[in-house]
Amino acid sequence: QVQLVESGGGLVQAGGSLRLSCAASGGAFSTYSMGWFRQAPGKEREFVAAIRWSGSTYYADSVKGRFTISRDSAKNTVYLQMNSLKPEDTAVYSCAAATSLVPPVVLRTANAYGDWGQGTQVTVSS
Repeated sequence: QVQLVESGGGLVQAGGSLRLSCAASGGAFSTYSMGWFRQAPGKEREFVAAIRWSGSTYYADSVKGRFTISRDSAKNTVYLQMNSLKPEDTAVYSCAAATSLVPPVVLRTANAYGDWGQGTQVTVSS
């Protein structure tokens, strides 16, 4: 089991940028695939981005070209760089960890992940 703590959320104007961080502890971080999900009020949780232990990355169509997921195994941290933010990006963003056994196609589903952080609020004003 791995513990996850997100940070970096906040209030930003449309067109601005934020970088979210997710610090992991208690597990073999380099062997995990990591994902970012978000949930807006009244909506279901949705996939944002994922990065496998190998470094391969995957994105939701709604954020492709604007968001970048990366990881630093030396710091046990995964990042989500968010550029050109839009009001519709407003949500609570959570990071999650999945074992290396999970195939890439499944990483877009929340059920693939066994450990979750508490989330960090991102609010984009128009």
